[in-house]
Amino acid sequence: MGLSRRGFIAGAGTATVAALAGCGSDSANTGTGTTTPPTTTPAVTLTDSDILNFALNLEYLEAEFYLRAVTGAGIASTDGGGTVTGGTKVTFATPFIQQLAVELAASELAHVRAIRATISSLGGTVVAAPAIDFTNAFNALASAAGIGSSFNPFADQNSFLLGAAVFEDVGVTAYTGAAALLTSKTVLSAAAGIQATEAYHAATVRSLIAYNNTTANNLVATFNKVVTLRGQLGGSGSTTYETPLSAGSATAAVALNGPVTNVTPATIVAADSTNSLAFARTTSQVLHIVYATAPGTLTASGGFFPAGMNGTIKTPTA
Repeated sequence: MGLSRRGFIAGAGTATVAALAGCGSDSANTGTGTTTPPTTTPAVTLTDSDILNFALNLEYLEAEFYLRAVTGAGIASTDGGGTVTGGTKVTFATPFIQQLAVELAASELAHVRAIRATISSLGGTVVAAPAIDFTNAFNALASAAGIGSSFNPFADQNSFLLGAAVFEDVGVTAYTGAAALLTSKTVLSAAAGIQATEAYHAATVRSLIAYNNTTANNLVATFNKVVTLRGQLGGSGSTTYETPLSAGSATAAVALNGPVTNVTPATIVAADSTNSLAFARTTSQVLHIVYATAPGTLTASGGFFPAGMNGTIKTPTA
């Protein structure tokens, strides 16, 4: 996996790169020596259906990723499937990880169907899947992360795990952040169930990356580059919304109720260090990650969604 920043400029736009490099501005230069304040998106009243459609876009993305990895085909049109660039069947090296991939695909497809059904039951309009681009998005993100000039998450088993980890951690933070926006306790309960499942997914994938890490494949180091970039895109320029991955070591003592000696704990669980609560992201922060745009860039498309997400919530507001 390798990516250059020049490749990212081509794939994600110069505005994003300028901001990530610290060269951006909070105002736009008109070329006349004056600046114009950036345009902000007016606030709208969001319904539970709007929020569920936002989540549905992300579930479409995850389901397409896993379905293509295990079957070579994506979401059926009857489930709202759309146009997808990239994504081929992965040749798995171990039956266990292949079985996990099949389970993840089935799980994400079930989420798609469940959310679609819930929106319909609320009287809302279910959005179809937006155009999805795995090829250019992964190449651009990998370039920005300093991994290499290109990255194909369908190339092999380890690449698949890294690609899966990109989505799962984001899904957990998205559902956690959206919880406060929902008004129906019934919908909130269902969303909490999906969030818990996504957390299971994320912890499993993070565990496998740590367990399969070697000095030859550098899986953990590679993933942590993704973590850093993801924090910059979807954390208001901060990495505090992320937990770097570590497999732990036998070098230090850990104080619990009783001492556990000669062990440094792993950081498989992505949570804050004080209360061990899952991180939460706003819709804008999530959009910046999937669009591959820096905070402050109010562009309604890019990255994994070249034509933008479908529904009311599709443009970052910060």
